[in-house]
Amino acid sequence: MEHLQRTRPNNGDWAVEAHGLIKKFGENQAVDGVDLNVRAGTIYGLLGPNGAGKTTTIRMLATLLRPDAGSAHIFGHDVVKESPIVRQLIGVTGQYASVDESLSATENLVIFSRLLGLGRAESKRKAAELLEEFGLTEAARRPLKNFSGGMRRRLDLAASLIAQPPLIFLDEPTTGLDPRTRNQMWETIRRLVNTGSTVLLTTQYLQEADELADRIAVIDRGIVVAEGTVDELKGSVGSSSLHLRIQNSLEIETARHTVEQVLKAKANVSSEGGKIIAPLADADKVTDLLIALRERGIHLTELSVQKPTLDEVFLTITGHGAEEGASSAPDKLEEVRG
Repeated sequence: MEHLQRTRPNNGDWAVEAHGLIKKFGENQAVDGVDLNVRAGTIYGLLGPNGAGKTTTIRMLATLLRPDAGSAHIFGHDVVKESPIVRQLIGVTGQYASVDESLSATENLVIFSRLLGLGRAESKRKAAELLEEFGLTEAARRPLKNFSGGMRRRLDLAASLIAQPPLIFLDEPTTGLDPRTRNQMWETIRRLVNTGSTVLLTTQYLQEADELADRIAVIDRGIVVAEGTVDELKGSVGSSSLHLRIQNSLEIETARHTVEQVLKAKANVSSEGGKIIAPLADADKVTDLLIALRERGIHLTELSVQKPTLDEVFLTITGHGAEEGASSAPDKLEEVRG
C-alpha cells in the first residue's frame, strides 16, 4: 500500500518565512511588502477586514499566486522555485470540498484520498477516522447537497487533512458558522497543533484570533501594521482604555478633541455611533476629563474603564474597526489539495 511521504518539521524550524511580498491587480496594490515569520508547531493569525490582503498573501504562500516581488519559504523551500515540494507540505482550506454534490461525505473523502495516492482500504479507513474526528459520522452516507453550512465547513477541513500536512492554511474557517459549531472548529484547530501541525489562520473575528493564535499579524490595506502576541498587541494601547458614549452624536468630534487634549492620547470613534475609545494611562485624568466635558456642555450616556480588546488594538493602529472594509482587492481563495 502506497503512503504519501511527507517532510515533518521540527518545532525549532520556521514553517513560514516571507519577506517583502508584493502583489498588484491592475492599479490595486493588494499586498504591499508583507513580512511574516511563523514558527512550526504554532497557530499564527492574520487579522484584518475584507480586502486587507490576507487571502492574497495566503495564495502566494500556497503557490496559487506568483508574487510580483519579495520571497517566501515554507520549511526552507522557495514557494516559486520549489513549488512542487511546497505543495507536498501544505493543506489549504477555502471554499467547500467536494468532487460531486450527489455523493456522500464518505465517498468524497475516499476519492480525495485515492487522488492523493492512498490505497483503497487506507482511503476508507482515513475517511472514517476524519468523519469521526469532525463529528460527521452520523451524516457519513448523506449526499453533500443535504449538508448544512457548518457541516460543509467541517468536511472541507477534514479533506485538507487527509495527507496530514505539516502546514495548514485556514482561510476564515468559521465565517458564517453558529457559535456552537465555531467552538467545535476551534477545538479541532487546537488539536491539529497539539498533534504536530502548524496553522496559519486568516480571520476577521477578533475573538477567534484572541482564542487561537500564539502570535498575530494585523494586516490593513496590504501592509502588516502590527505583529506580536495577543498580550503584546493589547499592551500597545495601554493597560486600560476609556470608553465614552456621547448623548448627542453631533458633538462627537468636539468630545473626541476634548478627550485627546485632557488624556494626551489619540482617541478613536468606534463603528458604534457615538462611542469614543482612548488609552488611559492615568486613572486620575478621568475626573479632569469629566469636568472638561461638562464645561463644554457635552453629556455622556456611558462611561467605563476596561482592559483593551483586540478590537481596540485594530482601531488604534488603523483608525478604523476590524470589520470595516479596507479595499476592494480580489481576495478569494482557490482550493488546492497538497
